[in-house]
Parts: sequence; C-alpha cells; structure tokens
Amino acid sequence: MKAITPDLEYLSTRQSAKVLNVSLGTVQKMVELGELIAWKTRGGHRRILASSLEQQLQRRQRTMRQKASTHCVLMGIFRRTENSLELANAMLDWQLKVDMEISMDSLEGLMQAVSIAPDLIYLDALIPPVEQVHLIHYLSKNSRTQRIPILVDEGFIQLHPGVLQLAGENAGVLKPAPSEKEALEAEEMVLTENPLILGYPATSVDSGLSNQSPNRFAALESVFLEGMGRKCEWGQRAMT
Repeated sequence: MKAITPDLEYLSTRQSAKVLNVSLGTVQKMVELGELIAWKTRGGHRRILASSLEQQLQRRQRTMRQKASTHCVLMGIFRRTENSLELANAMLDWQLKVDMEISMDSLEGLMQAVSIAPDLIYLDALIPPVEQVHLIHYLSKNSRTQRIPILVDEGFIQLHPGVLQLAGENAGVLKPAPSEKEALEAEEMVLTENPLILGYPATSVDSGLSNQSPNRFAALESVFLEGMGRKCEWGQRAMT
C-alpha cells in the first residue's frame, strides 16, 4: 500500500489504484459499490475522495489484524519427531488456528520456508546452535523469508545476540552498528529491538522450564499472536 499525501483532498483513479495496490477496474467497482466516494469531472474523469481511500486502508488493516489473530501458517523445524507432535497437540486447544508444515532437517526446512513463505517460522530449541545460526542468517537474507517472524528459544537469544543483530540488518529492520561500542550495546538491546525475532520460553533460566517440561508450550500462543501482529505491521511497511 502506498501512503496518501496529506495535502491531497482527492486522487485520480490511477493514483487510487496505486495507493490500494489494485487494478483500475477494481477501483471502479469499489466506487460503484459505494466503498469509495467519488465524482466525475466535466471531462468525465473520476476523482476519489482521499479520506474515503484512507478509510479503506484502515478497514484493510483491521481485516488483516483480525485474520492474523485467528489463523496462521507455521513452518516448524525440529530435531525430534516427538517435539513436533507435542507442539501440534498443544495447539489443538488454542483459539489461534495453526496449519503447521514440519521438517526434521534444517536444510530441508530452509527450502520449505522459502517455498511456502509461511506466516511464522519456529526453530525448536533442540536444534544445534550452529544450525540455528545458519538458519537465521539465510532466512533473513532471502527476499521471501526475511520479513517473516522467527520464533527462537530465549536461551539461544541470550547466547547469540550478535546473530540476531545481523539478521535484523539483513531484513532491514535494524541499522548496522558503526562502532564496536555500539555493536555491544546493540547486542544487549537486540531481543527488544529486532521486531522479527521473538523469544519463547523453553530453556532460559528465567522461564524455569526445560526441554523435558510438559508445560513448555503453554505460553506459546501469545508469542505466536505477537509474531502475527509484527508480520502484519512489517508487511504493511514494506508496501509503503
């Protein structure tokens, strides 16, 4: 979606189509259905009221948020089959409906993520750290996956903040740190500053949970919802 210039009171059909990222025919149908307020000039050209365009954009945003809060497509990369089954069973009780694609191999999971471009990507805590480093790096570099939120164990985040800083730079959501001091400060802030990396409680000391805990997926639904909200927000920013 394109931003509407504040000083414009009305736009042409072509300008409106660019703002909404739709065809000219779609804009004309929206006018006919009363979804956009318009009139014709003496020369027969349509003019769309800018405020009605803004309202249409706001309706779209609300629809996207509502959709994000009810359903998502997840790419889950695991080390053990039982972990994927446990997560799938836990999600049955959620209000959020999740369609999960599963891979037990990091390379295969990476290729699947690029292929299907899911709403969220989940990296199981038992994946070796070096594999998680490579996954985050390549996911943040690829144009099809670099704006997809990645759910990572908080314990991994605490040990590898520099990797997450690099991922933020790759995706264009964090600025490169020009000095070593700023790089260290960025590492301390990366968990809160990188909007596309979300930590979930699995192995962190603060959570009090371990990989063998039967309750380790209990708090994940809220993390998923947060990730969907961020995907929606950054998707809109990418189109403006």
